[in-house]
Amino acid sequence: MKRLGLGLLVVVGVLIAALFILPAIIPAAAYKDRVEQAASQALNRDIMLAGDVRLTLFPRVQVQADNVSIANADGFGEDAFAEMTQMRVGMELLPLLSRRVEITEFVLVEPVIRLEQRGGTNNWTFASNEAAPAPVPSASGGFVRQPGALPIEASFGDVRIENAAIHFSDGTQSQDITGLNLAIALPSLDEETRIEGSLAANGEALEFDATLGSIRDFFEGRATPLALNLGGRLVDLGFDGEIPEGEAIALAGDIRADIPNIRALAAFAGAELPPGNNLERFSTRGRISGTTSQLALTAESLRLDDITGSGGLTADLSGAKPRITGALDLPALNVTPYLPEAADEAPASGSGVPPWSEEEIDLAGLGLVNAQLDLTVGELTYRDIEVSDAALNVVLENSRLVARLQRISLYEGQGAVTIIANARSATPSFSLEASLDGLDAYPFLQAAAGFERLQGTGSMGLNFNATGSSQAAIMSSLDGNGTFNFADGAIVGINIAQTIRNVSGFLNRDNADSADTSTEDSESAETGETQTTDFTSLGGSFTIVDGQLSNQDLLMLSPLLRVEGLGNVNLPGQRVDYRLRPRAVASIEGQGGASDLQGVIVPIRIRGGFNDVSIGVDTEAVGRALLQGALNNAIGGDGSQSLEDTARNALRDAIGLGSPDTSDDGTDEDTQTDPAQQLLQGLLNSRRSRDTEPDEETTDEGPN
Repeated sequence: MKRLGLGLLVVVGVLIAALFILPAIIPAAAYKDRVEQAASQALNRDIMLAGDVRLTLFPRVQVQADNVSIANADGFGEDAFAEMTQMRVGMELLPLLSRRVEITEFVLVEPVIRLEQRGGTNNWTFASNEAAPAPVPSASGGFVRQPGALPIEASFGDVRIENAAIHFSDGTQSQDITGLNLAIALPSLDEETRIEGSLAANGEALEFDATLGSIRDFFEGRATPLALNLGGRLVDLGFDGEIPEGEAIALAGDIRADIPNIRALAAFAGAELPPGNNLERFSTRGRISGTTSQLALTAESLRLDDITGSGGLTADLSGAKPRITGALDLPALNVTPYLPEAADEAPASGSGVPPWSEEEIDLAGLGLVNAQLDLTVGELTYRDIEVSDAALNVVLENSRLVARLQRISLYEGQGAVTIIANARSATPSFSLEASLDGLDAYPFLQAAAGFERLQGTGSMGLNFNATGSSQAAIMSSLDGNGTFNFADGAIVGINIAQTIRNVSGFLNRDNADSADTSTEDSESAETGETQTTDFTSLGGSFTIVDGQLSNQDLLMLSPLLRVEGLGNVNLPGQRVDYRLRPRAVASIEGQGGASDLQGVIVPIRIRGGFNDVSIGVDTEAVGRALLQGALNNAIGGDGSQSLEDTARNALRDAIGLGSPDTSDDGTDEDTQTDPAQQLLQGLLNSRRSRDTEPDEETTDEGPN
């Protein structure tokens, strides 16, 4: 018995000695070639162990190989798919007898992995030489979490990747991850797994950590706690929740996200954003749920630049382009920072409307995502236009944006607006359709176009279309039409009734009351008081063809006046040329008496650049009437009138007055010189100047 026990001890001792001695006495080449062949056959790629190979069998199996490389797939170049300075693998030997795997060490030192994709093929899919049974797919065709998926017992000790580099290229863009360090702590398949690491991606440093409740629970489809953190200069993300029970991989839990610089993150991801002072910061706090291809966010707080709000969003990441849907409630939304920047040039004359910019409008941002959003906005700002209580529906589909303001409160009015921007073709197109009612005209036109000439409350209907890649091109291609109707307002910058009184005072200079009125009006003008013409209604329509706006049916009514108007606005050239034909329809009271001016017509012309508009009596129309009247009087008169009297009578006929009244003593009293007197004298002097200096350039501009 003793001999048997001694014999067994000798055998065990020899075996142990063999486990220690054999790796030292057996040449490495004897098993190195066999390891290379077995590994190459398993991966269907050439595996090379170019450096030393060391093997230890007891007390644990441990292999260390230097300068290991895996060949690339056919057609992907001569560089190795993967190579590393050293690989170390250690495994406890005795637990294998009880079907338990205990990895004591798995370390990759300085691995370099090159991932390439060309068309529908890549170099990271390894084909086996042996036909394998087809796996049972899940409903989604991917990985299946199901009971019994992990029937083994295992633990991992020192699992690390040191200073790895991963290079990715798909033929159009490339990404580089360097300095990847990864450490995994996995005491057992039933305990919490912890992962920590850091990397530098395209020069940006990132740190990450994660905890997973149980590897076995995850593989076998049970609910598994999950926490993730990713931090760096570009992004700070955090998730605290679980992977819910089920076959597919999904998420449900609380999320936080802070992106200090969206533009830098987009550039890092290879999607450069158009230049601008926007899309700088994003942050949210809320709850997220869904799969890796479709996520739903319920945001308790949401911030983009200075825009804050709350709501729900769903992101579908399964297609070639992300699709975002949802509804948001925003206290305030200023869209101006997200519009193409206005031209830097100064206006042609002083402050006012700047010239149209020739700079190309970049609409590349419309192609980044597809979206369908419903927004409720307390205060919406578009450049200088302010809208309150807005309900906005936005649809962005393949670079075509449709924004519908379905309900707005705008400067005391209500209405609806639809804006379309289509960047699907090389030359973008735009359209606007608006219907506004109860609008306070002065603040709206001042904010929308810098126009400060109209006061009143009314309605507008607009329908515009244009194409072009710049402001100037858009204005040159603008087509459309519109209607307007305002009530109980005023035209600022001219007093039409005063103009008629001035002309009447000149033509009836023998009327002392008229002279007093003219004097009073002149004194009022000299004080610098704002001139206005009140009206009870003002309406009309217009058309636009290639940026040329035409209006032929303006009609303004008031208790004293009836004003008809027509003219054109050259939008590309920023010039206006418009004529008014006001006619007194009742007595216009003047200081000290009354003049019955019913039927009087004094043509007025409005013209010039947007920043230098001239308003005055239409001397061109009056001049033509004077000339025609003087010719008629010369042909049919008796020669008893002077030239000035003839002209005065012709002007009287031109504007609808009868023969001049005379005072009781039959004499005329001279009036103080007023704008109408200057008008007539200017016409006569201009004619004399043309007779004596035919080359001198003259103007028919009226007084401002």
